[in-house]
Amino acid sequence: MTVTEKIEKLMERANVTREEAQEALDASSGDLLDAVIHLERQGKIKEPEGGGRFTTTPPEDERRREKNTEFGLDADESFARGFFDWCRKVFEMGNTHLFVVRCENKTVVSTPVDVLVLLLLFAFWVVIPLAVIGLFFGCRYSFCGPDLENTGVNEMMDAMADAADTIKKEFKED
Repeated sequence: MTVTEKIEKLMERANVTREEAQEALDASSGDLLDAVIHLERQGKIKEPEGGGRFTTTPPEDERRREKNTEFGLDADESFARGFFDWCRKVFEMGNTHLFVVRCENKTVVSTPVDVLVLLLLFAFWVVIPLAVIGLFFGCRYSFCGPDLENTGVNEMMDAMADAADTIKKEFKED
């Protein structure tokens, strides 16, 4: 299609002047669709007869339906899908971080944080007493992974081990 034909087609379809059509085609490097979009953004395209409108951008209420920014869900995604995506991310993060138990500077246990969480959920009556007893037998606990090493979590774990050592020393002195 020649440039003249494109201008005439754009004038006919968009109901604009020859100068406006030429300007839109120049701005869109000769692409008819881009020219229509250009004219639409300038507000030069009039509504078609019989109602409706020409548009490449959805109305505001449709945009809200397409992207729910509060939950980050697309219109065709349900809340359950968003929840399962969040769970997957948490699970992946738990598998990249480790819970490490060291006794006498030797690693005794190194397990993903997900395993620790599951043990705490389903067997906390066993895990928590073992962790406390381990502190009194010289075990030290820490977390390692890309997001946990520079946080205060390991400092808190060391402080708990130091407190257990202090209690143990006081108990031996009495």
